[in-house]
Amino acid sequence: MSNALIHSRRQLLSVAASAVAAASFGVATPASAQSTSGARRPVSNKAGGGASFGPLAHIVAGPLNVAYLDAGPKTGPVVILLHGWPYDIHAFVDVVPILVGNGFRVVVPYLRGYGETRFLSDDTLRNGQQAALAVDIVDLMDALKIERAHLAGFDWGARTADIIAAQWPQRCISLVSVSGYLIGSQKANETPLPPKAELQWWYQYYFATERGRAGYDKYRAEFARLIWQLASPQWTFDDATFARSAAAFDNPDHVAISIHNYRWRLGLAEGEAKYDDLERKLAAFPAITVPTITLEGDANGAPHPPPASYAKKFTGKYAHRLITGGIGHNLPQEAPQAFATAIIDVAGGG
Repeated sequence: MSNALIHSRRQLLSVAASAVAAASFGVATPASAQSTSGARRPVSNKAGGGASFGPLAHIVAGPLNVAYLDAGPKTGPVVILLHGWPYDIHAFVDVVPILVGNGFRVVVPYLRGYGETRFLSDDTLRNGQQAALAVDIVDLMDALKIERAHLAGFDWGARTADIIAAQWPQRCISLVSVSGYLIGSQKANETPLPPKAELQWWYQYYFATERGRAGYDKYRAEFARLIWQLASPQWTFDDATFARSAAAFDNPDHVAISIHNYRWRLGLAEGEAKYDDLERKLAAFPAITVPTITLEGDANGAPHPPPASYAKKFTGKYAHRLITGGIGHNLPQEAPQAFATAIIDVAGGG
Protein backbone atom coordinates (compact mmCIF):
# COMPACT_ATOMS: atom_id res chain seq x y z
CA MET A 1 0.00 0.00 0.00
CA SER A 2 1.42 3.43 -0.91
CA ASN A 3 2.24 6.01 1.78
CA ALA A 4 -0.44 8.28 0.35
CA LEU A 5 -3.10 5.59 0.69
CA ILE A 6 -1.96 4.77 4.22
CA HIS A 7 -2.15 8.44 5.19
CA SER A 8 -5.62 8.76 3.64
CA ARG A 9 -6.85 5.68 5.48
CA ARG A 10 -5.55 7.01 8.79
CA GLN A 11 -7.27 10.33 8.28
CA LEU A 12 -10.61 8.69 7.50
CA LEU A 13 -10.41 6.39 10.51
CA SER A 14 -9.37 9.23 12.79
CA VAL A 15 -12.23 11.45 11.71
CA ALA A 16 -14.72 8.61 12.16
CA ALA A 17 -13.44 7.87 15.65
CA SER A 18 -13.64 11.53 16.61
CA ALA A 19 -17.19 11.89 15.31
CA VAL A 20 -18.40 8.96 17.40
CA ALA A 21 -16.66 10.25 20.52
CA ALA A 22 -17.97 13.77 19.94
CA ALA A 23 -21.52 12.51 20.33
CA SER A 24 -20.70 11.05 23.74
CA PHE A 25 -19.20 14.36 24.81
CA GLY A 26 -22.35 16.16 23.76
CA VAL A 27 -20.74 18.66 21.38
CA ALA A 28 -20.42 19.09 17.64
CA THR A 29 -17.67 18.03 15.30
CA PRO A 30 -15.76 20.90 13.61
CA ALA A 31 -17.48 23.07 11.06
CA SER A 32 -16.09 23.45 7.58
CA ALA A 33 -13.35 26.05 7.19
CA GLN A 34 -14.50 29.60 7.71
CA SER A 35 -13.01 32.87 6.54
CA THR A 36 -9.63 33.62 8.11
CA SER A 37 -9.73 37.37 7.52
CA GLY A 38 -7.89 39.15 10.29
CA ALA A 39 -5.34 36.33 10.63
CA ARG A 40 -2.19 37.50 12.40
CA ARG A 41 0.16 35.23 10.46
CA PRO A 42 -0.15 33.17 7.28
CA VAL A 43 -0.15 29.42 7.81
CA SER A 44 0.45 26.83 5.14
CA ASN A 45 -1.98 23.93 5.01
CA LYS A 46 0.18 21.74 2.80
CA ALA A 47 0.73 18.25 4.15
CA GLY A 48 4.07 16.59 4.79
CA GLY A 49 7.60 17.96 5.01
CA GLY A 50 6.88 20.87 2.66
CA ALA A 51 4.48 22.56 5.07
CA SER A 52 5.84 25.48 7.03
CA PHE A 53 4.82 28.29 9.30
CA GLY A 54 5.34 31.95 8.55
CA PRO A 55 7.88 34.05 10.49
CA LEU A 56 7.76 33.52 14.24
CA ALA A 57 7.18 36.22 16.82
CA HIS A 58 9.39 36.67 19.89
CA ILE A 59 8.60 37.97 23.36
CA VAL A 60 10.36 38.16 26.71
CA ALA A 61 8.50 35.98 29.22
CA GLY A 62 10.04 35.09 32.58
CA PRO A 63 13.64 33.91 32.08
CA LEU A 64 13.16 33.36 28.35
CA ASN A 65 12.91 35.10 25.03
CA VAL A 66 10.20 32.84 23.62
CA ALA A 67 9.80 32.15 19.91
CA TYR A 68 6.21 31.36 19.01
CA LEU A 69 3.70 31.15 16.21
CA ASP A 70 0.68 33.43 16.56
CA ALA A 71 -1.95 32.60 13.94
CA GLY A 72 -5.61 33.39 13.42
CA PRO A 73 -7.87 36.30 14.31
CA LYS A 74 -6.58 38.42 17.18
CA THR A 75 -10.01 38.50 18.79
CA GLY A 76 -10.66 34.77 18.50
CA PRO A 77 -10.65 32.38 21.46
CA VAL A 78 -7.04 31.43 22.21
CA VAL A 79 -5.65 27.92 21.89
CA ILE A 80 -2.11 27.22 23.10
CA LEU A 81 -0.50 24.12 21.59
CA LEU A 82 2.44 22.53 23.42
CA HIS A 83 4.91 20.12 21.83
CA GLY A 84 6.94 17.36 23.45
CA TRP A 85 10.38 15.74 23.34
CA PRO A 86 11.98 15.19 20.88
CA TYR A 87 9.55 17.06 18.66
CA ASP A 88 8.85 20.72 17.91
CA ILE A 89 6.12 23.14 16.86
CA HIS A 90 5.76 21.44 13.47
CA ALA A 91 3.93 18.62 15.21
CA PHE A 92 0.98 21.02 14.83
CA VAL A 93 1.62 22.15 11.26
CA ASP A 94 -1.61 20.54 9.99
CA VAL A 95 -3.59 21.28 13.15
CA VAL A 96 -3.16 25.05 13.08
CA PRO A 97 -4.98 25.66 9.75
CA ILE A 98 -7.98 23.67 10.97
CA LEU A 99 -8.22 25.70 14.18
CA VAL A 100 -7.67 29.02 12.40
CA GLY A 101 -10.37 28.03 9.92
CA ASN A 102 -12.73 27.58 12.86
CA GLY A 103 -12.04 31.08 14.20
CA PHE A 104 -9.40 30.37 16.87
CA ARG A 105 -6.31 32.38 17.59
CA VAL A 106 -3.54 29.76 17.88
CA VAL A 107 -0.31 30.26 19.83
CA VAL A 108 2.42 27.61 19.45
CA PRO A 109 5.60 28.30 21.44
CA TYR A 110 8.95 26.59 21.27
CA LEU A 111 9.59 25.21 24.75
CA ARG A 112 12.79 26.09 26.59
CA GLY A 113 15.68 24.37 24.85
CA TYR A 114 14.02 24.23 21.43
CA GLY A 115 14.14 26.25 18.24
CA GLU A 116 14.61 29.98 18.57
CA THR A 117 13.62 30.19 22.25
CA ARG A 118 16.57 31.42 24.32
CA PHE A 119 17.43 32.11 27.96
CA LEU A 120 18.00 35.76 28.77
CA SER A 121 20.93 35.02 31.08
CA ASP A 122 23.86 32.61 30.87
CA ASP A 123 23.59 32.25 34.65
CA THR A 124 20.10 30.73 34.66
CA LEU A 125 20.01 27.02 35.50
CA ARG A 126 19.10 24.99 32.41
CA ASN A 127 16.26 23.41 34.31
CA GLY A 128 13.97 20.86 32.71
CA GLN A 129 11.79 20.00 35.71
CA GLN A 130 8.04 19.87 35.13
CA ALA A 131 7.23 22.93 37.25
CA ALA A 132 9.64 25.15 35.32
CA LEU A 133 8.10 24.23 31.98
CA ALA A 134 4.59 24.93 33.28
CA VAL A 135 5.54 28.31 34.75
CA ASP A 136 7.13 29.21 31.39
CA ILE A 137 3.72 28.95 29.72
CA VAL A 138 1.97 30.95 32.44
CA ASP A 139 4.69 33.60 32.00
CA LEU A 140 4.08 33.55 28.25
CA MET A 141 0.35 34.03 28.77
CA ASP A 142 1.09 36.99 31.05
CA ALA A 143 3.48 38.52 28.53
CA LEU A 144 0.91 38.16 25.74
CA LYS A 145 -1.86 39.43 28.02
CA ILE A 146 -3.83 36.21 27.54
CA GLU A 147 -5.95 35.79 30.64
CA ARG A 148 -7.49 32.42 29.71
CA ALA A 149 -6.85 29.88 26.96
CA HIS A 150 -7.69 26.42 25.75
CA LEU A 151 -4.61 24.21 26.25
CA ALA A 152 -3.62 21.14 24.25
CA GLY A 153 -0.45 19.10 24.00
CA PHE A 154 1.35 15.79 23.92
CA ASP A 155 4.35 14.33 25.76
CA TRP A 156 6.10 17.13 27.72
CA GLY A 157 3.46 19.48 26.35
CA ALA A 158 0.60 17.37 27.73
CA ARG A 159 2.23 17.29 31.16
CA THR A 160 2.69 21.07 31.04
CA ALA A 161 -0.95 21.59 30.05
CA ASP A 162 -2.09 19.19 32.79
CA ILE A 163 -0.16 21.14 35.41
CA ILE A 164 -1.61 24.48 34.35
CA ALA A 165 -5.13 23.03 34.29
CA ALA A 166 -4.63 21.58 37.78
CA GLN A 167 -2.89 24.51 39.45
CA TRP A 168 -4.21 27.50 37.53
CA PRO A 169 -7.71 26.44 36.43
CA GLN A 170 -8.68 30.10 36.18
CA ARG A 171 -6.23 30.38 33.26
CA CYS A 172 -7.32 27.18 31.47
CA ILE A 173 -10.74 27.08 29.80
CA SER A 174 -10.43 23.52 28.53
CA LEU A 175 -7.82 20.82 28.04
CA VAL A 176 -6.83 18.24 25.44
CA SER A 177 -4.13 15.92 26.72
CA VAL A 178 -2.57 13.07 24.77
CA SER A 179 -1.94 10.09 27.08
CA GLY A 180 -4.04 11.68 29.79
CA TYR A 181 -2.80 12.63 33.24
CA LEU A 182 0.98 12.95 33.17
CA ILE A 183 1.75 14.94 36.32
CA GLY A 184 4.53 13.18 38.21
CA SER A 185 6.79 13.47 41.22
CA GLN A 186 10.28 12.44 42.20
CA LYS A 187 8.87 10.43 45.12
CA ALA A 188 6.52 8.45 42.88
CA ASN A 189 9.37 7.77 40.48
CA GLU A 190 11.29 6.00 43.24
CA THR A 191 8.96 3.02 42.87
CA PRO A 192 10.39 0.48 40.41
CA LEU A 193 8.29 -0.76 37.52
CA PRO A 194 8.08 -4.31 36.17
CA PRO A 195 11.09 -5.10 33.92
CA LYS A 196 9.11 -4.87 30.68
CA ALA A 197 7.92 -1.40 31.61
CA GLU A 198 11.40 -0.31 32.69
CA LEU A 199 12.74 -1.41 29.30
CA GLN A 200 10.61 1.25 27.59
CA TRP A 201 12.47 3.90 29.61
CA TRP A 202 15.91 2.81 28.39
CA TYR A 203 16.87 6.35 27.34
CA GLN A 204 16.07 7.71 30.81
CA TYR A 205 18.78 5.49 32.25
CA TYR A 206 21.16 6.30 29.39
CA PHE A 207 20.70 9.99 30.15
CA ALA A 208 21.57 9.34 33.80
CA THR A 209 25.19 8.74 32.72
CA GLU A 210 27.81 11.13 31.42
CA ARG A 211 28.20 8.80 28.43
CA GLY A 212 24.50 9.31 27.71
CA ARG A 213 24.76 13.08 27.89
CA ALA A 214 27.75 13.08 25.53
CA GLY A 215 26.03 10.59 23.23
CA TYR A 216 22.87 12.66 22.98
CA ASP A 217 24.91 15.78 22.31
CA LYS A 218 26.87 14.07 19.53
CA TYR A 219 23.98 12.16 17.97
CA ARG A 220 20.94 14.26 18.82
CA ALA A 221 19.38 14.00 15.35
CA GLU A 222 19.99 10.25 15.10
CA PHE A 223 18.65 9.83 18.63
CA ALA A 224 15.48 11.79 17.87
CA ARG A 225 14.84 9.82 14.69
CA LEU A 226 15.13 6.56 16.65
CA ILE A 227 12.66 7.83 19.28
CA TRP A 228 10.23 8.84 16.53
CA GLN A 229 10.44 5.37 15.02
CA LEU A 230 10.02 3.54 18.32
CA ALA A 231 7.23 5.80 19.60
CA SER A 232 5.30 5.77 16.31
CA PRO A 233 6.14 2.45 14.64
CA GLN A 234 3.50 2.82 11.91
CA TRP A 235 4.16 6.48 11.05
CA THR A 236 5.99 6.67 7.71
CA PHE A 237 7.40 10.20 8.00
CA ASP A 238 9.78 11.33 5.27
CA ASP A 239 13.26 12.85 5.59
CA ALA A 240 12.01 16.38 4.97
CA THR A 241 9.45 16.11 7.77
CA PHE A 242 12.09 14.92 10.21
CA ALA A 243 14.71 17.49 9.12
CA ARG A 244 12.23 20.33 9.59
CA SER A 245 11.80 19.41 13.27
CA ALA A 246 15.40 18.28 13.88
CA ALA A 247 16.57 21.84 13.28
CA ALA A 248 14.91 22.77 16.59
CA PHE A 249 17.32 20.48 18.47
CA ASP A 250 20.28 22.67 17.44
CA ASN A 251 19.25 25.06 20.22
CA PRO A 252 22.35 25.56 22.44
CA ASP A 253 20.38 24.57 25.56
CA HIS A 254 18.54 21.57 24.12
CA VAL A 255 20.83 18.87 25.47
CA ALA A 256 21.11 20.44 28.92
CA ILE A 257 17.33 20.81 29.26
CA SER A 258 16.65 17.27 28.00
CA ILE A 259 19.21 15.65 30.29
CA HIS A 260 18.12 17.66 33.32
CA ASN A 261 14.46 16.76 32.72
CA TYR A 262 15.09 13.02 32.89
CA ARG A 263 17.68 13.19 35.65
CA TRP A 264 15.36 15.34 37.77
CA ARG A 265 12.57 12.78 37.39
CA LEU A 266 14.84 10.11 38.90
CA GLY A 267 16.04 12.37 41.69
CA LEU A 268 19.54 12.53 40.19
CA ALA A 269 19.44 16.30 39.64
CA GLU A 270 18.08 19.08 41.80
CA GLY A 271 15.51 21.57 40.65
CA GLU A 272 15.22 25.20 41.73
CA ALA A 273 14.01 26.12 45.20
CA LYS A 274 11.52 28.61 43.79
CA TYR A 275 9.51 25.67 42.40
CA ASP A 276 9.52 23.61 45.61
CA ASP A 277 6.05 24.67 46.73
CA LEU A 278 4.55 23.94 43.32
CA GLU A 279 6.26 20.55 43.17
CA ARG A 280 4.83 19.66 46.59
CA LYS A 281 1.35 20.42 45.30
CA LEU A 282 1.96 18.37 42.16
CA ALA A 283 3.26 15.45 44.20
CA ALA A 284 -0.24 15.18 45.70
CA PHE A 285 -1.55 14.52 42.14
CA PRO A 286 -4.27 17.20 42.14
CA ALA A 287 -7.50 16.65 40.25
CA ILE A 288 -8.20 18.52 37.02
CA THR A 289 -11.60 20.20 37.06
CA VAL A 290 -11.74 21.92 33.66
CA PRO A 291 -13.55 20.26 30.71
CA THR A 292 -11.11 17.74 29.24
CA ILE A 293 -10.73 15.29 26.39
CA THR A 294 -7.84 12.84 26.63
CA LEU A 295 -6.54 11.10 23.52
CA GLU A 296 -4.50 7.98 22.80
CA GLY A 297 -3.25 6.50 19.58
CA ASP A 298 -3.80 2.80 19.03
CA ALA A 299 -0.12 2.32 18.06
CA ASN A 300 1.64 4.44 20.68
CA GLY A 301 5.03 2.82 21.21
CA ALA A 302 6.15 5.21 23.94
CA PRO A 303 5.55 4.60 27.66
CA HIS A 304 2.02 5.72 28.52
CA PRO A 305 -0.50 4.96 31.26
CA PRO A 306 -3.71 3.03 30.55
CA PRO A 307 -6.74 5.36 30.36
CA ALA A 308 -8.50 3.62 33.25
CA SER A 309 -5.63 4.57 35.56
CA TYR A 310 -6.21 8.30 35.21
CA ALA A 311 -9.88 8.78 34.30
CA LYS A 312 -10.86 9.69 37.88
CA LYS A 313 -8.26 12.48 37.99
CA PHE A 314 -10.52 14.50 35.66
CA THR A 315 -13.46 15.57 37.78
CA GLY A 316 -15.07 18.01 35.35
CA LYS A 317 -16.75 17.19 32.05
CA TYR A 318 -14.58 14.46 30.57
CA ALA A 319 -14.22 12.06 27.64
CA HIS A 320 -11.49 9.77 26.37
CA ARG A 321 -10.92 8.99 22.70
CA LEU A 322 -8.88 6.19 21.19
CA ILE A 323 -7.66 7.25 17.75
CA THR A 324 -7.31 4.24 15.48
CA GLY A 325 -5.49 3.61 12.22
CA GLY A 326 -1.95 2.95 13.47
CA ILE A 327 -1.57 6.30 15.27
CA GLY A 328 1.50 6.59 17.47
CA HIS A 329 2.92 8.93 20.10
CA ASN A 330 3.03 12.10 17.98
CA LEU A 331 -0.74 12.15 17.68
CA PRO A 332 -1.17 15.78 16.51
CA GLN A 333 1.08 15.23 13.52
CA GLU A 334 -0.12 11.70 12.72
CA ALA A 335 -3.84 12.45 13.17
CA PRO A 336 -4.21 16.24 12.94
CA GLN A 337 -7.93 16.20 12.19
CA ALA A 338 -8.70 14.06 15.24
CA PHE A 339 -6.54 16.28 17.46
CA ALA A 340 -8.10 19.49 16.15
CA THR A 341 -11.59 18.01 16.45
CA ALA A 342 -11.00 17.27 20.12
CA ILE A 343 -9.95 20.88 20.76
CA ILE A 344 -12.98 22.26 18.93
CA ASP A 345 -15.33 19.87 20.69
CA VAL A 346 -14.08 20.48 24.21
CA ALA A 347 -13.88 24.24 23.61
CA GLY A 348 -17.50 24.21 22.49
CA GLY A 349 -18.53 22.22 25.52
CA GLY A 350 -16.52 24.24 28.01
